Amino acid sequence: MGRINCFIPFANAEQAKLTVQNLKAEELVSKIYLLATDDSQGTIDGCEIIKVKNLAASSTIKAIAEYADADYVLYYNKYNTLKFAPFAVERFVKLADDSQAGMLYADHYNVTEGGAVKAPVIDYQFGSLRDDFDFGSVYFFCGCCFKKAAAAMKADYEFAGLYDLRLKLSQFADICHINEFLYSDVELDTRKSGEKIFDYVDPRNRGRQIEMEAACTEHLKEIGGYLAPTKVVDGNEAPNFKHIEFDHDKFEVEATVMIPVRNRIRTIRDAIDSVLRQKTNFKFNLMVVDNFSTDGTREAIAEYNDPRLIHIIADYYDMGIGGYWNLAAHHEKAGKFVVQLDSDDMYKDENTLQTMVDAFYEQNVAMVVGTYLMTDINCNPIPPGVIDHKEWTPENGRNNALRINGLGAPRAFYTPVLRDVKIPNTSYGEDYALGLNISRTYQIGRVYTPVYMCRRWDDNSDASLDVEKMNRNNLYKDRIRTWELQARIALNKKGNCCCKCDE
Repeated sequence: MGRINCFIPFANAEQAKLTVQNLKAEELVSKIYLLATDDSQGTIDGCEIIKVKNLAASSTIKAIAEYADADYVLYYNKYNTLKFAPFAVERFVKLADDSQAGMLYADHYNVTEGGAVKAPVIDYQFGSLRDDFDFGSVYFFCGCCFKKAAAAMKADYEFAGLYDLRLKLSQFADICHINEFLYSDVELDTRKSGEKIFDYVDPRNRGRQIEMEAACTEHLKEIGGYLAPTKVVDGNEAPNFKHIEFDHDKFEVEATVMIPVRNRIRTIRDAIDSVLRQKTNFKFNLMVVDNFSTDGTREAIAEYNDPRLIHIIADYYDMGIGGYWNLAAHHEKAGKFVVQLDSDDMYKDENTLQTMVDAFYEQNVAMVVGTYLMTDINCNPIPPGVIDHKEWTPENGRNNALRINGLGAPRAFYTPVLRDVKIPNTSYGEDYALGLNISRTYQIGRVYTPVYMCRRWDDNSDASLDVEKMNRNNLYKDRIRTWELQARIALNKKGNCCCKCDE
């Protein structure tokens, strides 16, 4: 009856025994392999030990492919107890047989000290390129597909092996989400959502991120979605970006700072003050786009008697932050460059605006991304500290941007390009979509010195999201990546038809 090879983490017998017992009780399980690192101790009867570097290394994936001899490979990636719902393993096999998918994953329960909570995950799609995509802890592979994908892996990664496998597999097989709750395990990471979102830019994870970038870049090249930094023109190599002349002169001011706001009475004055104290060699103004504020924010903005401040009342029910950005960019008083500031953040000092605008001319770019410092509400630095988004490089930034979950702050735009591209009318991911779109054609510049303070406090919009809100956000960002990846593949093909009819 056994049709499944199971591969589970192994530290010692006590840690793995319940998971092994649960798997042995399943008739469809043929063999159980223990993935043991050098510091693992002991063994469990009836199981075979495989020595590995770590769970996600390329060498571990290759070893699993070598040992696997069943129809399906079940890979579990937590050092905790895995327990399937009754007949859940049969359900995995049934759907695998029916769908012919290369990999399946399912909704599940996370068990913590407070009890069991539902952990639904989202559908995988063409643009689901994030290396931290949440599949849960159970990966259920077609054995043949696993071996084929493992054989296609070219690099020897310490951390990115599992990610590389998934990308390779997605090139020839479906990855299927079973939106049924089929198992439970122990949730190790109980941090709030706002504490997790910066993991990928934590300097301590830089080595891991470099590997992930390499794996993703290789994947993009293989599927036709890679955008090269240079091109050959008349036999010579030239930058593969559109040059900008910055010759538009129909702007009253050089720069506009744009703050979208709703009910931020506690922080809006700090944000405004940090703009008005800017020292520049050019004229600038500030547009505060106010959306249905009812907590005194609107009155606080009206207190300012400064001609540089333009207070835009934008009480539209059907408009998100992206829509307000579009209002500001198309305003008759908008400057040649539009620079972002969130209503609960601040510019680091009086030189931020000058630094950001100078970068446009120095680097000939349509968009500039700065570096920020993580602080508490009182501007005291907090971990992980300086976020410089070094993953955005002139050579590969626009490709690596499809893998990461954000582009940094502050963000600034050349207004004619901003007006042309426009921003999605949403309140999450709108800036990310805009950056991806712009980078398809134009170079994006970087400022690597901290110029912005990103303040974390209880009322941040992403401080503590429930799983359904996080899933909606992640699903939308993956959708953005899908659209962008499709556009880049079409650009590389240089076809004239807008669909897949091959005409």
